[in-house]
Amino acid sequence: MRLEVHDSIEAIGATAWDALHDGANPTLRFDFLDALEQTGCVGSRHGDGHGWHPRHFALYAGDERDRGELIAACPAYLKSNNYGEFVFDWAWSEAYERSGRRYYPKLVVAVPYTPAGGQRLLIRPGFDAAECAEIARLLSAAMRQFCADNDISGAHWLFAPEEQIGWLEGDGLVRRRGMQFHWHNRGYENFDDFLAALSSRKRKAIRRERQRVVEQDLRVTMLPGSELGEADWHQVHRYYADIYDRKWGLPTLSAAFFCEIGARMGEALQVVFAEHAGRRVACAFFLRGANTLYGRFWGCDERFHSLHFEACYYRGIDYCIRQRLALFEPGAGGEHKLSRGFLPAATWSAHWLVDGGFQGAIERYCAEEAEHLQAQQALWMQQSPYRDQRQD
Repeated sequence: MRLEVHDSIEAIGATAWDALHDGANPTLRFDFLDALEQTGCVGSRHGDGHGWHPRHFALYAGDERDRGELIAACPAYLKSNNYGEFVFDWAWSEAYERSGRRYYPKLVVAVPYTPAGGQRLLIRPGFDAAECAEIARLLSAAMRQFCADNDISGAHWLFAPEEQIGWLEGDGLVRRRGMQFHWHNRGYENFDDFLAALSSRKRKAIRRERQRVVEQDLRVTMLPGSELGEADWHQVHRYYADIYDRKWGLPTLSAAFFCEIGARMGEALQVVFAEHAGRRVACAFFLRGANTLYGRFWGCDERFHSLHFEACYYRGIDYCIRQRLALFEPGAGGEHKLSRGFLPAATWSAHWLVDGGFQGAIERYCAEEAEHLQAQQALWMQQSPYRDQRQD
């Protein structure tokens, strides 16, 4: 086998990359990751890539003379900050640098700007579980050596599935638990069927929120990305940039990026537009996988009561029911999602630092954090809006 580290996904190629996964998660597709690079949202093609610099690890069958077939790969990036990761390590970086060490650059295995779960180690079909675990250890060891050789503080795998975290944990990485709120489809026939599963108080509250949208003379539609033109995508970007400017900081995704993925993978995109008095006033953006809907952001020009909940949650739930999708991941954070049918769900990451003493410190930190989150999850589940999990 031969390991290579590529500074662009283009160097690996669409055919080889997409042969490693089943296409179920749109953020892992070559088109999505390549669009980030081609439009300068990551990398140095146009600007500084906002601190994301591709270093994709690829394992080939072959030697120096014959690269051979791609066996496995990871979407990996050198980071000069912790922006756009959604697994927060500010406390770690501050403590690390107070001790006289340099925390950046660090290596992350992740999908940039995307707090959604998915495979982080992509392996060609045909390997059994034991072989996959061995491939994970090979790539993990290669990353650790890469960090040690290049003065990189450590390697971090973000929003990976629990099985892959287990492989990495067995290779010396520290498991870290996170928390999001996800909606699960219990085989509902329609939105009213979903509402019937809720307690009467929650059911009435949701109906009232949806009715408020109607009363404000708002027209809300959900459109596939394949039906949007360039002008529409520029409008989507405007809403995205506006909400980041006002609330969260730097809008790192460009209008060119939205136009690019709209042209290349429009069938995997869904956009909610809200209109009032004949003009668009709000927008919400989603990606659709084989069995999952991923919510990413929303923006608005004016304040309308309950429109955020309608555009970001209820339209997504309704879409999942109609399309028979099993899961809706609306994005990071948001305890307010609980009363609207989303239940707490664990997310996972794995971490390794070159400095062994600090590695022990984050191991203790992650253990204490996980204990707190488990207790919090139990409390949230006691507040479940579902009738079969609590009494009216």
